[in-house]
Amino acid sequence: MEFIKYIILGIIQGITEPLPISSSGHLVLFKNLFNTNMLNDINFEIFVNFGSFLAILLIFRKEVIKLIKEFFGYLFTKEETNKKKFAPSFKYVLLIIIGSIPVGIGGILFKDNVDKFQENLKLLGIAFLITALALFLVRNANGNKKDQDITYKDALIIGLMQLIALLPGISRSGTVLVGCLLCGLSRQTSLKYTFMLYFPVSAATMALGVLDLTANSLTNLLLPYIVGLFTAMIVTFFSYQWLSDWVKKGKLWKFSIYCLFLGIFVLFYFR
Repeated sequence: MEFIKYIILGIIQGITEPLPISSSGHLVLFKNLFNTNMLNDINFEIFVNFGSFLAILLIFRKEVIKLIKEFFGYLFTKEETNKKKFAPSFKYVLLIIIGSIPVGIGGILFKDNVDKFQENLKLLGIAFLITALALFLVRNANGNKKDQDITYKDALIIGLMQLIALLPGISRSGTVLVGCLLCGLSRQTSLKYTFMLYFPVSAATMALGVLDLTANSLTNLLLPYIVGLFTAMIVTFFSYQWLSDWVKKGKLWKFSIYCLFLGIFVLFYFR
């Protein structure tokens, strides 16, 4: 029975992490709906987040490897021909860094305040409604900017949008997608940049979480944690494929309907 609980929570993480419906908001919601302390387990949270991280990394492995190789190739090559060849990847990495700075600063400055919002279910319901509205507003958006057309100004604007997602119920992937589309990026380009920004944020969150690992709990529940990790990894992989398909077809509005009804439910159920 214990394993089933961890599998279910791994599934919740796997579905909600890539989709623009807020994984943190769903964890808060499920914790209050089922009155369970399992979702307060920082060790398990780190494991399932790592499972999602591995799934997204697997999906974008070729792009990530290319960016890393060409970024350092640009830095250390002296040949002008190679400089020009590696310049697009070097710029793209800078765009990722710029887009990650606002949420990094915000996470440090406002962490304690953000944590206080986690138990405010009225704000959670409102946050789901804000996510719904944002996704609906860009339902028909599809710019023509490709990777090489993203500007540093675009990256900063999108990064500021991501900052809003520190609040539970405000989807990180959703707000970044909205920011990308509002800046005129194509749907495919928006999808890629959204998840390139996911890596530094997720890595930093997990690194900070590792400092809080409790050795005794980790030893006692290592096997259920691993089960949750692989469950989250597998489900995240397929959830991303679902998101990718809907973004390309301009169906983000369907997620907005889900968030709309979820927000209304939270506001009425926990009133």
